[in-house]
Order: sequence, then structure tokens, then C-alpha cells
Amino acid sequence: MAPRVRPPLSCVAGPAAAGCRHRADAGSNWPPASPQRGPRGAGVLWMVHADCEPHPLSAHAIREATAAGAAGGYFRFRFGGARSALKRFLEACIAWRCRLSMVYGDQGIFVSGAAYDASPGIGPQPLFEEVALVRALRRSGRFVAVPLAMTVSERRWQRDGLLRRTVRNRLLALAYLLGIDPVTLERWYRASRAREARP
Repeated sequence: MAPRVRPPLSCVAGPAAAGCRHRADAGSNWPPASPQRGPRGAGVLWMVHADCEPHPLSAHAIREATAAGAAGGYFRFRFGGARSALKRFLEACIAWRCRLSMVYGDQGIFVSGAAYDASPGIGPQPLFEEVALVRALRRSGRFVAVPLAMTVSERRWQRDGLLRRTVRNRLLALAYLLGIDPVTLERWYRASRAREARP
């Protein structure tokens, strides 16, 4: 029997995510690529936010999923830091949102090179740049949920307040759904942050 060929796994991450490279195996590639385009020749493209820590078995799970026919997928959102009832509740709400509607970039979205090339890809916009890609993957019927955790730093969530940040994110998502331009939404977001930072 011929040996099983592992597709190249290219990880696109912000500079602060360099510390999570040890979570991927030796067959993974960390190219200096723009997530808007993706690295050329990638068998699988994996997008990792700078403040996210993948599970040690993530790279293996991605290869298993794509070998089974998945066009792409995402990981289970988990807050970093000390556990709490509120964190667990919000994680459950996020899991339901992912099942019923949209998945966002802080859940380690991955996509096969072929599926990425056939999709709108990641748009050059300041917010919600992954939405068109996720919608295309959902339409394919081969967008899967991987049960392993993608641990998200709690720093910004605790700074803004867990509930306040959740409500703000949902309002921004609703505004985007209603057709408001992402550049305008980013301006609103920054203005909101500036008001909260005032003494």
C-alpha cells in the first residue's frame, strides 16, 4: 500500500501568534502570507488569530477532516484564564451561534486550497472579512466543526467586560447584516472604545 500523502498545511497568523507554532507539527508551514490572498500552493490554509492558542492536536485534526472530504471547518471557542459560569455560558451561546449562523476568525477557520480558490476568499476589509468565505463553505455542505478547543485570550474580553463585549459584537454583526459598510462599523467600534477609555 502506498504511503498516505499529507497535504501541506499553511498557517496564516499575526506576529503575536508565533508562540503557538509549537502547537502545529513539523509538517506545517508558517509563511509570510497575507490572509487576503493565502499562500500559493497551500493544500490547506489555516487562519489563526494572534491572541488565540490552538489545541496541540489541531494540525492533525485538520488533516483528518480534509482527508475525510471537508472543504473547511473551525474549532470550539474557549476563553483562556480562570474558568467561570459566565464564560461557560457565553461559550455555549457561541457554539449555538456557530451551528445556526456564522463562524468568525477567532475559531481557527481552515479551508482546503481548492475550496479557498473557488470561494470569494478573505476580503480586504477591516471587519467581518471572513464572512463571505464562511458562507461559501457552508453552501458547500462540507464545513465541519472540530471539537478541539481554540483558546482565546481573555485580556480584551476582561478589559471591555465579557457581557459588554458580547453585546457590542452582536450589534456590529447585526449592522453588517443590514448592509452597513465595514469601514463605518470599524469607525463606530473605535469611537466606542475611545469613549470607554475616558476617565
